[in-house]
Amino acid sequence: MNDAPVGINLDNVSAWLDANVGDLSSPYDFKIITGGRSNLTYLVTDGNGTRFVLRRPPTGSVLASAHDMVREHRIISAVGKTDVPVPRTLGVCEDLAVNDAPFYVMSFVDGMVLDDASKALGMSVEQRRAAGEHLIDVLADLHAVDIDAIGLGDLAKREGYIERQVKRWTTQWEKSKTRELPAIDEIARRLAANLPTQVGVTIAHGDYRFGNCLVDTDAAKVVGVLDWELCTLGDPLADVGYLGVYWSDPGEEQLRPNDPTGIEGFPTYSELLERYANRTGRDLTNIGYYVAFSSWRLAVISEGVYARFVKGAMGDQEIEPEILENFRVGVERLADAALSALQVP
Repeated sequence: MNDAPVGINLDNVSAWLDANVGDLSSPYDFKIITGGRSNLTYLVTDGNGTRFVLRRPPTGSVLASAHDMVREHRIISAVGKTDVPVPRTLGVCEDLAVNDAPFYVMSFVDGMVLDDASKALGMSVEQRRAAGEHLIDVLADLHAVDIDAIGLGDLAKREGYIERQVKRWTTQWEKSKTRELPAIDEIARRLAANLPTQVGVTIAHGDYRFGNCLVDTDAAKVVGVLDWELCTLGDPLADVGYLGVYWSDPGEEQLRPNDPTGIEGFPTYSELLERYANRTGRDLTNIGYYVAFSSWRLAVISEGVYARFVKGAMGDQEIEPEILENFRVGVERLADAALSALQVP
């Protein structure tokens, strides 16, 4: 068995798993899947070869509200009662004495995260189209969930989602900016001055895209929606607009490097919008606003990451200078994209 990676107290976590999760038994092998700037995710194999996943916040000084494992466990457990594909939750530990931070465990879902165009090259043109269509279908299904019926009606405030978000991220920009970017301020003014009427109250994933889903590439279907840390209740069109920040039509320059679209086979963003509108009956004529809002929000988030590295607030986490520069330039590109989206009727 390998030594446990950073973030895992091997003895304590093993004892907790033995005592609290049925059908699992020591010894456990932990391999980190993702880590660093977001929550830490581990692939765990027990003594019988059963694989499952453990999630915990980043190590070091972090905002607990931004990495609330108990809340994330609650959301996935509730969504698991629906037809939306999510891993099955197995348990949650709130006792800080076990591993210095709360964590939860969930079932392992076999699939591929399409976070790069190369990941989709092995799929046929037909499979790529089907996967893109299923991605938007799953989002439509998520937005059709009865939040009260699954116990999430009190997860957050129901109304005024975009207004609260614009205020929140405007404040966040003032706290985290490393330079003056008039475009960011201009977008904030325009967004605040033209707040849309909220079209309903649904689960809003907050980070819905191929990069946060597991896909069965043979069946061309989403088999697991991941990374619910930004999830709340709000305007469903925010998720649809956010998908547009990442989506590139076939043959276009890739908008985001961690997305597979832009190669032959995937639907166009307009086709996704039409499919979503047909399934939900929602009016998407103002979707440009939501794309702009999502691009602007992502710019502010990216600036925050950039600022923390520049100020040395990320502790001993290292980052390549080129990647750090990409964050800085990426903020400017996202701001430009937001301004462009606001020009689209």
